Amino acid sequence: MVKYGKNYLPRYLETSIKHDLSEKMVFVGGPRQVGKTTLALGFLDEPSRRHKSYLNWDVVQNRASLMRGELPGGQELIILDEIHKYAHWRNLVKGFFDSNFPARKFIITGSARLDYYSKGGDSLMGRYFYHRLHPFSLAEIGGARSDVDVLLRFGGFPEPLIKADTRFWRRWRNDRQQLIIREDMRDLELVREISLMELLAEELPHRVGSPLSVKKLSEALQASPRSVERWIQILERLYYCYRLFPFGSRTIRAVKKEKKLYLWDWSQIHESGPRFENMVASHLLKYCHFMQDTEGHRMQLRYIRDTDKREVDFVVIKNDEPVFAVESKSGEKNINPAIFYFKKRTKIERFYQVHLGETDFEKDGVRVLPFHVFSKEVGLV
Repeated sequence: MVKYGKNYLPRYLETSIKHDLSEKMVFVGGPRQVGKTTLALGFLDEPSRRHKSYLNWDVVQNRASLMRGELPGGQELIILDEIHKYAHWRNLVKGFFDSNFPARKFIITGSARLDYYSKGGDSLMGRYFYHRLHPFSLAEIGGARSDVDVLLRFGGFPEPLIKADTRFWRRWRNDRQQLIIREDMRDLELVREISLMELLAEELPHRVGSPLSVKKLSEALQASPRSVERWIQILERLYYCYRLFPFGSRTIRAVKKEKKLYLWDWSQIHESGPRFENMVASHLLKYCHFMQDTEGHRMQLRYIRDTDKREVDFVVIKNDEPVFAVESKSGEKNINPAIFYFKKRTKIERFYQVHLGETDFEKDGVRVLPFHVFSKEVGLV
């Protein structure tokens, strides 16, 4: 449970995780400081980091016990935090699970893509369900129009959102970026160019919402395109950023390779338009991940762009079929003409244009509405 204002709010994954624990291990991945440990501790009788069921690989005493193959006695649930930093963690966790389940349940948490770091060697596939924990969204904190303003300003990460203090948010943002670059990357990847990685992380917020040119980034950083691409992939694995592929319908001359980049913490983006677009992208990605991780649907979030540079920001794809498309506009503006163009040439049935105002109307099958209304109507989590 997390406090927001005067209310204590349950996280959206609690019910699914509780159900999955009876069948397999549960992996909870997501950005640093998004609330993974707090979520996991909530399943204990006393939600405290001092609980003997909580074992953090970064704690020397816990690490020594785990290396000896020891688990605390008399505990039905075991939480292993950041254990993926250990090179042979897959075999260790597999041994724990095979020897103890179902008498003991396991939650594995980490600030990196656990699905990526579980591959190779003796795979854990078939022994776990993977859940990606996202920052707070509008639906989780109440869904009112005023909540949109708070989310835009402070982002969806628990600490700055709850405090809603600009000074705290600036310090928290700086500390988090240093932890990602200096600690998480050091523990998980062999990267020698840390200073260039820091420059890249500082540059990416300025590239949000537009097709990302790795070549231009490499020129700005004076590094090879191959190195820059590798660094971006590492930042994706560490839940710092993510990229969307274009939607390649045969009926439009869609671009093929250009990807758009967004950040997990949209509060880093200075300009209001790209920040709002990034917040919408993150809400839609959260919806896609939730539907995939809990219901098993094949979900994708993409964008639409053709060779004539007509573009619609997002399209949600479910089981290989486009479900709806979304254009984001920070102000109450006219409908993007590209929406009507793509509406005639694709099988996408629903098109929305969302904004931060109050106008709500429909024209030629296109709905223009406030983002907080859209969030409720579509059923975003």
